[in-house]
Amino acid sequence: MPAKDTYHNAVKSALVKDGWTITAEPYKILYEDAELYADLAAERPLAAERNGQKIVVEIKSFVGRSLMYDFHSALGQYVVYRQLIELTEPAYKLYLAIDDITYENFFQRKSIQTVMEANNVCLTVVDMQKEIIVQWIN
Repeated sequence: MPAKDTYHNAVKSALVKDGWTITAEPYKILYEDAELYADLAAERPLAAERNGQKIVVEIKSFVGRSLMYDFHSALGQYVVYRQLIELTEPAYKLYLAIDDITYENFFQRKSIQTVMEANNVCLTVVDMQKEIIVQWIN
């Protein structure tokens, strides 16, 4: 099983504060010969419906030597996880959780936005100090 990301506990706390219930930690993705682990899964009931929302969250800290290298790695992992989740558990939506500083300083670049849009990456932007979700981007 993979090690927890630097921001794992802060993101988990932010999700709980936002009304989510953590249902798996880590979330196992099984498909054919692949066994992968996303950081966590969560559910939040909706007042208007019984089934509510279900998400899988992959947390990335972007603290390596190169933000671009970390982005390459995160994007590739996200695309693989999303495809396999769509095949195995289509009720779940995958989000990439990042800190608000990385979002402001790196994810606002035109090149990064273009790649994110082309790959339909959903983001959860978290203030790691306050442990609150700042923004959901679909």
